[in-house]
Amino acid sequence: MTAPRPVKIIPERSVLLICDLQTRFRPAVYQFDSVVKTVNKMIQIAKVVGVPVIVTEQNSRALGNTVPEVDLQSLGPLHLGTVEKTLFSMVTPEVISLLQEHDLKSVIVMGIEAHICVLMSCLDLLSLGYDVHLLADGVSSSNKEEVPYALERIRQAGAIVGTSESVAFQLQVDCARPNFKIFAKTIKEEKERTKEVLQALLPL
Repeated sequence: MTAPRPVKIIPERSVLLICDLQTRFRPAVYQFDSVVKTVNKMIQIAKVVGVPVIVTEQNSRALGNTVPEVDLQSLGPLHLGTVEKTLFSMVTPEVISLLQEHDLKSVIVMGIEAHICVLMSCLDLLSLGYDVHLLADGVSSSNKEEVPYALERIRQAGAIVGTSESVAFQLQVDCARPNFKIFAKTIKEEKERTKEVLQALLPL
């Protein structure tokens, strides 16, 4: 029996996909602010390594826009767009068009809710042949008990479930690159927040 191929992040074909971190969800979602911390950490990493970002908003007229502390403005042209959707999945025609236009293959997913929009997005992306990497410290749901079942379903479908720091190093790849000092400084600055988020969202 042939072993499955390893699914590696391809830095130059990677994208961060941020799902529905909107104002109306803040009081409803378990550890919402912890998810925001991971998202902002990955936005900082994206700027260092040059990875683009796509954001979705679910029915923003009713649920509000992305919370203002998600630092999208600092991305400049790396922010490929914020896509309005009514589908629960992020895999809308607009998102697919952006992925195809920029020849993106490795999709790094974070946001809410793990058992609904995040799960359905991962399944749709996998069915279309994308390599999906889900950040376990970058997702949550209104009921925290839903999250491990969602992560297991996503893993069973073929996605790679990891953590933000692990994925960050996979995007950086090499300490010989000229941006490594900035990368290492970013990781160091995020160290305590990373620890807090892991303890909040991924308790042993």
